Amino acid sequence: MKKKMTFILIGIMALGAIAAGLWWWRQAGNSTPAYREESVTRGRIEVTVQSTGIVQPRNRLEVKPPLAGRAEEVAVQEGQVVKKGQVLLWMSSSERAALIDAARARGPEEVKRWEEFYRATPVVSPINGTVILRKIEPGQSFTASDALLVIADRLLVEAQVDETDIALIRLRLPARILLDAYPGESVPASVGALAYESKTVSNVTTYTVDVVPARIPAQMRSGMTATVTFLIAAKDDVLRVPSHALRDDNGSKSLLVPGTNGAPREQAVETGLSDGRQTEILSGLSEGDKVLIAQVKRDNKPTGSSSPLSPGARPRTKK
Repeated sequence: MKKKMTFILIGIMALGAIAAGLWWWRQAGNSTPAYREESVTRGRIEVTVQSTGIVQPRNRLEVKPPLAGRAEEVAVQEGQVVKKGQVLLWMSSSERAALIDAARARGPEEVKRWEEFYRATPVVSPINGTVILRKIEPGQSFTASDALLVIADRLLVEAQVDETDIALIRLRLPARILLDAYPGESVPASVGALAYESKTVSNVTTYTVDVVPARIPAQMRSGMTATVTFLIAAKDDVLRVPSHALRDDNGSKSLLVPGTNGAPREQAVETGLSDGRQTEILSGLSEGDKVLIAQVKRDNKPTGSSSPLSPGARPRTKK
């Protein structure tokens, strides 16, 4: 009984395979090639690599007091640019604060005498930079380990570049920064440094690349997310064709062009840069020439979907 059931199942599977083969054969028989014409144009081609990053200060310095005490006057605000040696705040040691408080109980003359005799201590900026965080107010007490202010000397973007693309990145390579919070403004930049040690997160290996903006936009803030586009190569005023129109036969590139008798003919070409969508033509075609891109046509009715003759160059742009 079991053997009989096995034979029945095998027969059903065989009939299903035959039916599927007949359906595919009929569909293939109804497919005829159709072509769409594209013109050879001139324009710019850019080869880029994209990455995401975080805006960070190159040097982030926490300003701590020399000893415990109390803030008497805070001379700076967040976002203020300061110079090295500039007074950031005036402070009293715990001993001075106690003496001044005791003098206040005896009148303003006593306070003035002690303030002149025992002057407040200045806390100065150790670097040129911008105050990005203020954590102290006048009258507030603190310990010697408390960070009262945070100063950053210059903002940059720390981009994470995939290890498959790190070989394309070099020092002073041009780049563009686009802040996610302000997508309408692109900031010119360049590569300032490349990490020698990788980071691996979820089996993805990346390298940190410092991207230095040519100018610091007023709206740029530490911690913002940014998209960085590295400009690997670029050419202006070159002949271009759609990349998916090209065929690759053991390194020899060709494409289809209209023939004299109306039938497509193969034209050998020499190619250059490619951004994945457009490919540079070095020889074999001229501006305005027509190239043919294959489409699938069933039952003499176009389906609307195109079927490239061969895959084009893989895009260098990554997100």
